[in-house]
Formats: sequence, C-alpha cells, structure tokens
Amino acid sequence: MIKPTLYSKHTHSAGFTLLELLVVLVILGLLASLVGPQVLKQLGSSKTKSAALQIEEYSAALDLYRLEIGRYPSNEAGLTALIENPDNAPNWNGPYLKKKIIRQDPWGYDYHYRHPGEHGDFDLYSLGADNQQGGDGENQDVGNWH
Repeated sequence: MIKPTLYSKHTHSAGFTLLELLVVLVILGLLASLVGPQVLKQLGSSKTKSAALQIEEYSAALDLYRLEIGRYPSNEAGLTALIENPDNAPNWNGPYLKKKIIRQDPWGYDYHYRHPGEHGDFDLYSLGADNQQGGDGENQDVGNWH
C-alpha cells in the first residue's frame, strides 16, 4: 500500500518563463507602435469629414432659412436661428434642422458663423482640433468654402 504524502517529489509547475513574457511584451509593443499612429490618423481624418458633413447640413438649412425669410440670420442670432425664431421673423417656418439642436464640431468646439462672409454670403467653419486658425491635418480649418 502506498502512503499519500503531502508533498510530491515532482513539483514542476506549468507556466511561462520571464523571458517568454518579455518577448511577447516586446512584440506587442512593436505592433502597437506600428499600428497606433495609423489608427489615430484615420480617426482624425474621420473627424474632419464629419465636420465637413455637419457644415454642409447647416449650410443647406441656412439657405432654406434665407429662402423663407429673405436674408441669412444675423451674426447675433447665428445658427440658433435655425431652431428658434430669435427675431420674431413673420415667415419663419422652422426649425430648419431635423434634430432641434446645434451640435458642436467633432472636437467639442462651437462652429463659427459670420454674415456677410469673407468667402461667400456667409462663412460657416470649424477651426479644427486645435481651435486655432490655420493648421494642417487634424488641425486644419474646415469651412463651407472648401
């Protein structure tokens, strides 16, 4: 009869060595450094495209406002005139946007509206990720004249 013992002579535990774990971490780090910038670049590009689409939507609503009222909203009224009648205009048939809110640009800043505009009847634009005029890439300005 074999007596059970508390400790086995074969105490080989399964697992990874420290060297194996370090090799895996180095490989993961290299992959992240190669793929990460490309993902961030695409994310920035999609935000710029999203801003351009929102500006296009607001521009169409501003044109409809002008057709009904006979003029574009004043600088004081701004884009708010698309969802409420701040000047008590008699022909106002808004809201002119499906969603009755004025969204911020994809970077969390307000859109800039100017009437009369420097580039057309009105200027509607976002200053990009840095919220500063000019810039390249994700920091570039996006406007209704581009």
